[in-house]
Amino acid sequence: MKYLILLLPILVYAESLKSLIEYATTKNELIVSKELTSKSRASSVKSSESELFPTVDLGAYYQRFDAANPILPGTTYSGYAKLGYDVYTGGKKTNTIKQRKNEYKSSTYDYESTKKSIELAIVQDFYTIKSLEASLLAREDASNAVKVQLQRMKKFYAASLATSDDVDRLQSAYDKNIYGIEQLKFEILSLQKSLELKVGKRIATLDESVFKKMDDAKSDELDKIKSLRATKNSLLNASEVIDSYYYPQIRVEDTYNLYGYADEPSFGNIVIEQIDKQNKIMATLNFRVFDYGSLGEAKESIRLSADALGEQIRYQTKEQKLQQELALHRIKTAKLNIKSSASALKAGESALKTITKKYNSGIVDNVVYLDALTAQTDAKAMYESSLNNLEVAYALYYYYNGKKLKEYLDE
Repeated sequence: MKYLILLLPILVYAESLKSLIEYATTKNELIVSKELTSKSRASSVKSSESELFPTVDLGAYYQRFDAANPILPGTTYSGYAKLGYDVYTGGKKTNTIKQRKNEYKSSTYDYESTKKSIELAIVQDFYTIKSLEASLLAREDASNAVKVQLQRMKKFYAASLATSDDVDRLQSAYDKNIYGIEQLKFEILSLQKSLELKVGKRIATLDESVFKKMDDAKSDELDKIKSLRATKNSLLNASEVIDSYYYPQIRVEDTYNLYGYADEPSFGNIVIEQIDKQNKIMATLNFRVFDYGSLGEAKESIRLSADALGEQIRYQTKEQKLQQELALHRIKTAKLNIKSSASALKAGESALKTITKKYNSGIVDNVVYLDALTAQTDAKAMYESSLNNLEVAYALYYYYNGKKLKEYLDE
Protein backbone atom coordinates (compact mmCIF):
# COMPACT_ATOMS: atom_id res chain seq x y z
CA MET A 1 0.00 0.00 0.00
CA LYS A 2 2.89 2.32 0.88
CA TYR A 3 4.44 1.84 -2.57
CA LEU A 4 1.11 2.45 -4.29
CA ILE A 5 0.83 5.80 -2.52
CA LEU A 6 4.34 6.71 -3.65
CA LEU A 7 3.52 5.84 -7.26
CA LEU A 8 0.18 7.68 -7.23
CA PRO A 9 1.56 11.07 -8.43
CA ILE A 10 3.19 9.36 -11.41
CA LEU A 11 0.02 7.49 -12.28
CA VAL A 12 -2.03 10.68 -12.02
CA TYR A 13 0.25 13.08 -13.91
CA ALA A 14 1.91 10.81 -16.49
CA GLU A 15 1.06 12.10 -19.97
CA SER A 16 0.60 9.81 -22.94
CA LEU A 17 1.75 10.97 -26.36
CA LYS A 18 -1.81 10.87 -27.70
CA SER A 19 -3.15 13.07 -24.89
CA LEU A 20 -0.38 15.62 -25.53
CA ILE A 21 -1.20 15.77 -29.23
CA GLU A 22 -4.93 16.12 -28.59
CA TYR A 23 -4.36 18.93 -26.09
CA ALA A 24 -2.00 20.79 -28.42
CA THR A 25 -4.63 20.70 -31.19
CA THR A 26 -6.80 23.17 -29.26
CA LYS A 27 -4.19 25.04 -27.20
CA ASN A 28 -1.11 25.53 -29.38
CA GLU A 29 -1.12 29.20 -30.42
CA LEU A 30 0.18 28.52 -33.94
CA ILE A 31 -2.61 26.00 -34.56
CA VAL A 32 -5.26 28.32 -33.10
CA SER A 33 -3.95 31.12 -35.32
CA LYS A 34 -4.32 28.98 -38.45
CA GLU A 35 -7.83 27.98 -37.38
CA LEU A 36 -8.85 31.63 -36.96
CA THR A 37 -7.37 32.45 -40.38
CA SER A 38 -9.45 29.65 -41.91
CA LYS A 39 -12.62 30.99 -40.25
CA SER A 40 -11.78 34.43 -41.60
CA ARG A 41 -11.51 33.02 -45.13
CA ALA A 42 -14.87 31.27 -44.70
CA SER A 43 -16.48 34.61 -43.82
CA SER A 44 -14.85 36.14 -46.88
CA VAL A 45 -16.50 33.50 -49.08
CA LYS A 46 -19.94 34.27 -47.61
CA SER A 47 -19.33 37.98 -48.15
CA SER A 48 -18.50 37.51 -51.84
CA GLU A 49 -21.52 35.23 -52.35
CA SER A 50 -23.78 37.93 -50.89
CA GLU A 51 -22.57 40.33 -53.57
CA LEU A 52 -24.57 38.35 -56.16
CA PHE A 53 -27.82 39.66 -54.68
CA PRO A 54 -29.36 43.14 -55.04
CA THR A 55 -28.36 45.85 -52.61
CA VAL A 56 -30.73 48.14 -50.68
CA ASP A 57 -29.54 51.46 -49.28
CA LEU A 58 -31.42 53.85 -47.03
CA GLY A 59 -30.30 57.43 -46.55
CA ALA A 60 -31.28 60.97 -45.69
CA TYR A 61 -29.89 64.45 -45.97
CA TYR A 62 -30.48 67.96 -44.65
CA GLN A 63 -29.61 71.03 -46.70
CA ARG A 64 -29.76 74.72 -45.73
CA PHE A 65 -28.73 77.88 -47.62
CA ASP A 66 -27.86 81.02 -45.65
CA ALA A 67 -28.89 83.16 -48.61
CA ALA A 68 -31.99 81.49 -50.02
CA ASN A 69 -32.72 81.53 -53.76
CA PRO A 70 -35.96 83.36 -54.62
CA ILE A 71 -37.39 80.28 -56.29
CA LEU A 72 -35.81 77.55 -54.16
CA PRO A 73 -36.45 76.70 -50.51
CA GLY A 74 -33.77 77.71 -48.02
CA THR A 75 -33.97 74.42 -46.14
CA THR A 76 -34.51 70.97 -47.66
CA TYR A 77 -34.59 67.58 -45.98
CA SER A 78 -35.00 64.25 -47.72
CA GLY A 79 -35.07 60.51 -47.15
CA TYR A 80 -34.51 57.92 -49.80
CA ALA A 81 -34.35 54.18 -50.52
CA LYS A 82 -32.16 52.84 -53.32
CA LEU A 83 -32.31 49.37 -54.86
CA GLY A 84 -29.28 48.39 -56.96
CA TYR A 85 -28.40 45.30 -58.95
CA ASP A 86 -25.39 44.40 -61.09
CA VAL A 87 -26.92 42.88 -64.20
CA TYR A 88 -23.60 41.88 -65.75
CA THR A 89 -20.02 42.16 -64.45
CA GLY A 90 -18.13 40.18 -67.08
CA GLY A 91 -17.67 37.27 -64.67
CA LYS A 92 -16.05 39.46 -62.00
CA LYS A 93 -18.27 38.35 -59.12
CA THR A 94 -18.33 34.62 -59.96
CA ASN A 95 -14.56 34.53 -60.35
CA THR A 96 -14.13 36.48 -57.10
CA ILE A 97 -16.20 33.82 -55.35
CA LYS A 98 -14.02 31.08 -56.86
CA GLN A 99 -10.91 32.96 -55.81
CA ARG A 100 -12.06 33.30 -52.21
CA LYS A 101 -13.22 29.70 -52.05
CA ASN A 102 -9.74 28.57 -53.10
CA GLU A 103 -8.21 30.92 -50.53
CA TYR A 104 -10.43 29.32 -47.91
CA LYS A 105 -9.47 25.86 -49.13
CA SER A 106 -5.80 26.80 -48.95
CA SER A 107 -6.22 28.06 -45.37
CA THR A 108 -7.90 24.80 -44.27
CA TYR A 109 -5.03 22.76 -45.73
CA ASP A 110 -2.54 25.13 -44.11
CA TYR A 111 -4.36 24.59 -40.80
CA GLU A 112 -4.13 20.80 -41.16
CA SER A 113 -0.49 21.02 -42.25
CA THR A 114 0.38 23.07 -39.18
CA LYS A 115 -1.38 20.59 -36.90
CA LYS A 116 0.51 17.66 -38.39
CA SER A 117 3.85 19.49 -38.24
CA ILE A 118 3.27 20.29 -34.56
CA GLU A 119 2.26 16.65 -33.98
CA LEU A 120 5.55 15.46 -35.49
CA ALA A 121 7.56 17.96 -33.45
CA ILE A 122 5.82 16.76 -30.27
CA VAL A 123 6.56 13.14 -31.17
CA GLN A 124 10.24 13.90 -31.76
CA ASP A 125 10.56 15.79 -28.48
CA PHE A 126 8.65 13.06 -26.63
CA TYR A 127 10.91 10.20 -27.72
CA THR A 128 14.09 12.25 -27.41
CA ILE A 129 13.16 12.92 -23.79
CA LYS A 130 12.44 9.20 -23.29
CA SER A 131 15.89 8.35 -24.68
CA LEU A 132 17.56 10.92 -22.46
CA GLU A 133 15.66 9.60 -19.44
CA ALA A 134 16.91 6.09 -20.26
CA SER A 135 20.48 7.44 -20.48
CA LEU A 136 19.97 9.23 -17.17
CA LEU A 137 18.74 6.06 -15.49
CA ALA A 138 21.70 4.06 -16.85
CA ARG A 139 24.11 6.78 -15.72
CA GLU A 140 22.55 6.85 -12.24
CA ASP A 141 22.85 3.07 -11.96
CA ALA A 142 26.51 3.33 -12.99
CA SER A 143 27.08 6.13 -10.51
CA ASN A 144 25.60 4.06 -7.68
CA ALA A 145 27.81 1.11 -8.64
CA VAL A 146 30.91 3.31 -8.68
CA LYS A 147 29.91 4.86 -5.35
CA VAL A 148 29.70 1.40 -3.74
CA GLN A 149 33.16 0.51 -5.09
CA LEU A 150 34.54 3.89 -4.02
CA GLN A 151 33.34 3.42 -0.46
CA ARG A 152 34.77 -0.11 -0.46
CA MET A 153 38.10 1.08 -1.83
CA LYS A 154 38.32 3.87 0.78
CA LYS A 155 38.00 1.22 3.50
CA PHE A 156 40.77 -0.81 1.83
CA TYR A 157 42.92 2.29 1.61
CA ALA A 158 42.34 3.04 5.30
CA ALA A 159 43.48 -0.50 6.05
CA SER A 160 46.52 -0.03 3.76
CA LEU A 161 45.17 -2.68 1.38
CA ALA A 162 44.83 -0.27 -1.58
CA THR A 163 46.75 2.69 -2.97
CA SER A 164 45.59 6.29 -3.24
CA ASP A 165 45.67 5.87 -7.02
CA ASP A 166 42.93 3.23 -6.76
CA VAL A 167 40.77 5.62 -4.76
CA ASP A 168 41.51 8.60 -7.05
CA ARG A 169 40.50 6.69 -10.18
CA LEU A 170 37.17 5.68 -8.67
CA GLN A 171 36.60 9.19 -7.28
CA SER A 172 37.27 10.67 -10.75
CA ALA A 173 34.86 8.20 -12.37
CA TYR A 174 32.22 9.00 -9.74
CA ASP A 175 32.59 12.77 -10.20
CA LYS A 176 32.43 12.37 -13.95
CA ASN A 177 29.19 10.43 -13.62
CA ILE A 178 27.70 13.08 -11.34
CA TYR A 179 28.53 15.77 -13.92
CA GLY A 180 27.08 13.61 -16.72
CA ILE A 181 23.89 13.13 -14.68
CA GLU A 182 23.43 16.88 -14.16
CA GLN A 183 24.12 17.53 -17.83
CA LEU A 184 21.46 14.99 -18.85
CA LYS A 185 18.99 16.53 -16.39
CA PHE A 186 19.52 19.92 -18.02
CA GLU A 187 19.02 18.49 -21.51
CA ILE A 188 15.81 16.80 -20.36
CA LEU A 189 14.58 20.02 -18.74
CA SER A 190 15.32 22.04 -21.91
CA LEU A 191 13.45 19.58 -24.12
CA GLN A 192 10.60 19.33 -21.64
CA LYS A 193 10.16 23.12 -21.75
CA SER A 194 10.20 22.98 -25.54
CA LEU A 195 7.55 20.26 -25.44
CA GLU A 196 5.43 22.25 -22.99
CA LEU A 197 5.56 25.23 -25.37
CA LYS A 198 4.29 23.10 -28.24
CA VAL A 199 1.59 21.39 -26.17
CA GLY A 200 0.45 24.47 -24.27
CA LYS A 201 0.66 23.22 -20.67
CA ARG A 202 3.08 22.03 -18.00
CA ILE A 203 4.10 18.38 -18.14
CA ALA A 204 5.09 16.30 -15.12
CA THR A 205 6.05 12.87 -16.46
CA LEU A 206 5.69 11.00 -19.74
CA ASP A 207 3.87 7.70 -20.08
CA GLU A 208 4.88 4.88 -22.42
CA SER A 209 3.51 5.28 -25.96
CA VAL A 210 4.10 3.30 -29.15
CA PHE A 211 2.97 3.46 -32.76
CA LYS A 212 1.23 0.77 -34.74
CA LYS A 213 3.77 -0.92 -36.98
CA MET A 214 2.42 -0.71 -40.55
CA ASP A 215 4.83 -0.53 -43.49
CA ASP A 216 2.16 -0.31 -46.21
CA ALA A 217 0.23 2.88 -45.35
CA LYS A 218 -1.61 4.40 -48.30
CA SER A 219 0.06 7.62 -49.39
CA ASP A 220 -1.87 10.90 -49.38
CA GLU A 221 -0.58 14.20 -50.71
CA LEU A 222 0.80 16.42 -47.96
CA ASP A 223 -1.54 19.18 -46.81
CA LYS A 224 1.10 21.83 -47.47
CA ILE A 225 1.14 20.76 -51.14
CA LYS A 226 -2.67 20.85 -51.26
CA SER A 227 -2.51 24.35 -49.79
CA LEU A 228 -0.12 25.45 -52.54
CA ARG A 229 -2.43 23.99 -55.21
CA ALA A 230 -5.42 25.89 -53.80
CA THR A 231 -3.38 29.10 -53.61
CA LYS A 232 -2.31 28.66 -57.24
CA ASN A 233 -5.94 28.19 -58.28
CA SER A 234 -6.93 31.33 -56.37
CA LEU A 235 -4.31 33.28 -58.34
CA LEU A 236 -5.68 31.95 -61.62
CA ASN A 237 -9.15 33.06 -60.50
CA ALA A 238 -7.72 36.50 -59.69
CA SER A 239 -6.36 36.76 -63.24
CA GLU A 240 -9.85 36.03 -64.56
CA VAL A 241 -11.22 38.80 -62.34
CA ILE A 242 -8.82 41.19 -64.10
CA ASP A 243 -10.11 40.00 -67.50
CA SER A 244 -13.64 40.97 -66.44
CA TYR A 245 -12.71 44.67 -66.48
CA TYR A 246 -12.49 44.50 -70.28
CA TYR A 247 -16.13 43.37 -70.47
CA PRO A 248 -19.19 45.60 -70.07
CA GLN A 249 -20.27 46.35 -66.51
CA ILE A 250 -24.03 46.85 -66.41
CA ARG A 251 -25.82 48.08 -63.28
CA VAL A 252 -29.43 49.12 -62.68
CA GLU A 253 -30.55 51.33 -59.78
CA ASP A 254 -33.98 52.47 -58.64
CA THR A 255 -34.02 55.33 -56.12
CA TYR A 256 -37.16 56.62 -54.39
CA ASN A 257 -36.95 60.00 -52.60
CA LEU A 258 -39.28 61.82 -50.19
CA TYR A 259 -38.71 65.58 -49.70
CA GLY A 260 -39.68 68.09 -47.04
CA TYR A 261 -39.05 71.87 -46.91
CA ALA A 262 -38.89 74.81 -44.57
CA ASP A 263 -39.34 78.48 -45.63
CA GLU A 264 -40.66 77.55 -49.07
CA PRO A 265 -40.30 80.35 -51.64
CA SER A 266 -43.31 82.29 -52.90
CA PHE A 267 -44.10 84.69 -55.71
CA GLY A 268 -46.79 87.29 -55.30
CA ASN A 269 -47.87 85.70 -52.07
CA ILE A 270 -48.33 82.41 -53.95
CA VAL A 271 -46.21 79.53 -52.67
CA ILE A 272 -44.08 77.93 -55.36
CA GLU A 273 -44.78 74.22 -55.18
CA GLN A 274 -41.81 71.86 -54.72
CA ILE A 275 -41.43 68.17 -55.48
CA ASP A 276 -42.64 66.00 -52.57
CA LYS A 277 -41.54 62.60 -53.91
CA GLN A 278 -39.62 61.25 -56.85
CA ASN A 279 -38.62 57.84 -58.27
CA LYS A 280 -35.45 57.63 -60.34
CA ILE A 281 -34.41 54.64 -62.45
CA MET A 282 -30.87 54.60 -63.80
CA ALA A 283 -28.96 52.07 -65.90
CA THR A 284 -25.19 52.42 -66.33
CA LEU A 285 -22.87 50.77 -68.81
CA ASN A 286 -19.11 50.87 -68.36
CA PHE A 287 -16.14 49.00 -69.78
CA ARG A 288 -12.42 49.61 -70.01
CA VAL A 289 -11.18 50.68 -73.45
CA PHE A 290 -7.57 51.69 -72.83
CA ASP A 291 -5.29 51.77 -69.78
CA TYR A 292 -1.72 51.77 -71.18
CA GLY A 293 -1.50 48.02 -70.53
CA SER A 294 -1.97 48.37 -66.76
CA LEU A 295 -4.39 45.47 -66.43
CA GLY A 296 -2.37 43.33 -68.82
CA GLU A 297 0.76 43.76 -66.71
CA ALA A 298 -1.20 43.02 -63.54
CA LYS A 299 -2.48 39.78 -65.07
CA GLU A 300 1.03 38.82 -66.19
CA SER A 301 2.33 39.41 -62.66
CA ILE A 302 -0.33 37.09 -61.24
CA ARG A 303 0.37 34.45 -63.90
CA LEU A 304 4.07 34.43 -63.04
CA SER A 305 3.23 34.07 -59.34
CA ALA A 306 1.02 31.09 -60.19
CA ASP A 307 3.83 29.54 -62.25
CA ALA A 308 6.22 30.03 -59.30
CA LEU A 309 3.80 28.13 -57.06
CA GLY A 310 3.59 25.40 -59.69
CA GLU A 311 7.37 24.93 -59.45
CA GLN A 312 7.13 24.72 -55.65
CA ILE A 313 4.41 22.09 -55.96
CA ARG A 314 6.53 19.97 -58.30
CA TYR A 315 9.56 20.25 -55.98
CA GLN A 316 7.64 19.41 -52.81
CA THR A 317 5.89 16.50 -54.52
CA LYS A 318 9.29 15.02 -55.40
CA GLU A 319 10.52 15.74 -51.89
CA GLN A 320 7.54 13.92 -50.35
CA LYS A 321 8.27 10.86 -52.51
CA LEU A 322 11.92 10.99 -51.48
CA GLN A 323 11.06 11.27 -47.79
CA GLN A 324 8.66 8.31 -48.05
CA GLU A 325 11.47 6.14 -49.43
CA LEU A 326 13.89 7.35 -46.75
CA ALA A 327 11.30 6.66 -44.04
CA LEU A 328 11.10 3.00 -45.05
CA HIS A 329 14.91 2.72 -44.97
CA ARG A 330 14.92 4.49 -41.60
CA ILE A 331 12.50 1.89 -40.21
CA LYS A 332 14.64 -0.96 -41.56
CA THR A 333 17.80 0.57 -40.06
CA ALA A 334 16.10 1.19 -36.70
CA LYS A 335 15.01 -2.45 -36.48
CA LEU A 336 18.55 -3.65 -37.20
CA ASN A 337 19.87 -1.21 -34.61
CA ILE A 338 17.51 -2.67 -31.98
CA LYS A 339 18.77 -6.16 -32.71
CA SER A 340 22.40 -5.01 -32.57
CA SER A 341 21.86 -2.96 -29.40
CA ALA A 342 20.11 -5.86 -27.68
CA SER A 343 23.10 -8.12 -28.39
CA ALA A 344 25.53 -5.44 -27.18
CA LEU A 345 23.52 -4.95 -23.98
CA LYS A 346 23.41 -8.68 -23.29
CA ALA A 347 27.16 -8.96 -23.83
CA GLY A 348 27.85 -5.85 -21.74
CA GLU A 349 25.75 -7.03 -18.80
CA SER A 350 27.40 -10.45 -18.90
CA ALA A 351 30.89 -8.97 -19.10
CA LEU A 352 30.22 -6.50 -16.27
CA LYS A 353 28.90 -9.26 -14.03
CA THR A 354 32.02 -11.36 -14.59
CA ILE A 355 34.48 -8.48 -14.30
CA THR A 356 32.78 -7.16 -11.15
CA LYS A 357 33.36 -10.53 -9.46
CA LYS A 358 37.00 -10.53 -10.59
CA TYR A 359 37.45 -6.94 -9.47
CA ASN A 360 36.01 -7.69 -6.04
CA SER A 361 38.42 -10.62 -5.84
CA GLY A 362 41.35 -8.46 -6.88
CA ILE A 363 42.00 -10.35 -10.12
CA VAL A 364 41.51 -7.26 -12.36
CA ASP A 365 42.21 -3.59 -11.59
CA ASN A 366 39.75 -0.69 -11.48
CA VAL A 367 40.60 0.39 -15.06
CA VAL A 368 39.18 -2.86 -16.44
CA TYR A 369 36.18 -2.58 -14.13
CA LEU A 370 35.41 1.02 -15.09
CA ASP A 371 35.74 0.21 -18.81
CA ALA A 372 33.28 -2.66 -18.42
CA LEU A 373 30.86 -0.45 -16.46
CA THR A 374 31.06 2.30 -19.08
CA ALA A 375 30.45 -0.21 -21.90
CA GLN A 376 27.42 -1.66 -20.10
CA THR A 377 26.03 1.82 -19.33
CA ASP A 378 26.40 2.94 -22.95
CA ALA A 379 24.88 -0.31 -24.25
CA LYS A 380 21.86 0.07 -21.98
CA ALA A 381 21.27 3.67 -23.06
CA MET A 382 21.81 2.75 -26.72
CA TYR A 383 19.27 -0.06 -26.55
CA GLU A 384 16.56 2.16 -25.07
CA SER A 385 17.40 4.87 -27.60
CA SER A 386 17.11 2.39 -30.48
CA LEU A 387 13.58 1.49 -29.36
CA ASN A 388 12.60 5.17 -29.32
CA ASN A 389 14.27 5.74 -32.70
CA LEU A 390 12.00 3.09 -34.20
CA GLU A 391 8.93 4.96 -32.92
CA VAL A 392 10.21 8.20 -34.45
CA ALA A 393 10.94 6.35 -37.72
CA TYR A 394 7.33 5.20 -37.92
CA ALA A 395 6.09 8.69 -37.02
CA LEU A 396 8.09 10.14 -39.93
CA TYR A 397 6.79 7.40 -42.23
CA TYR A 398 3.16 8.18 -41.36
CA TYR A 399 3.79 11.94 -41.52
CA TYR A 400 5.25 11.85 -45.04
CA ASN A 401 2.34 9.68 -46.14
CA GLY A 402 0.00 12.49 -45.10
CA LYS A 403 -1.46 10.77 -42.02
CA LYS A 404 -2.59 12.11 -38.64
CA LEU A 405 -0.08 10.68 -36.19
CA LYS A 406 -2.46 10.35 -33.25
CA GLU A 407 -4.60 7.92 -35.27
CA TYR A 408 -1.65 5.52 -35.50
CA LEU A 409 -0.76 5.51 -31.82
CA ASP A 410 -1.38 2.10 -30.25
CA GLU A 411 -2.87 3.32 -26.96
